Amino acid sequence: MRVLGVDPGTAITGYGVIETGNGTPGMGRLIECGVFRFGRGNSLPHRLAELHHEIAKLIKRLQPSVLALEDAFYHKNVRTTLVLGHARGVVLLAAQQKGLDIAEYPPATIKKTVVGAGGAKKHQVGAMVARLLRLKTAPTPADAADGVAVALTYILRS
Repeated sequence: MRVLGVDPGTAITGYGVIETGNGTPGMGRLIECGVFRFGRGNSLPHRLAELHHEIAKLIKRLQPSVLALEDAFYHKNVRTTLVLGHARGVVLLAAQQKGLDIAEYPPATIKKTVVGAGGAKKHQVGAMVARLLRLKTAPTPADAADGVAVALTYILRS
């Protein structure tokens, strides 16, 4: 099974794909992780279209069976929360169009599952991702490690 974890955003979206089963040891094997960056000078509809295109392309290329997505957090700035919701919607649409199973997790649940503390810092998440997947170093940038952590959350909670 391949799990695509996504930490959505309209400026930067982090992702990670982990494969489990078929004799893979431990938590599985990291297939790929990275980020998509979108120009802040571009309009929101343009960035959302880019995000949909990139996620759909990634799904087609890596063939995950599950999308694990970070849920919206409630930020003091309502606009930030609303814009994040748009990004999540675009990712959900791409996954649904490809027939993937979908799981959603609040940020605190992801941190608690991977690190053991719901208030963990980004560097702690990256360090635990590296440890759980037996990597020499944490995935970079931190948004990529966050995407991998979302995928790990699905694996650890399934």
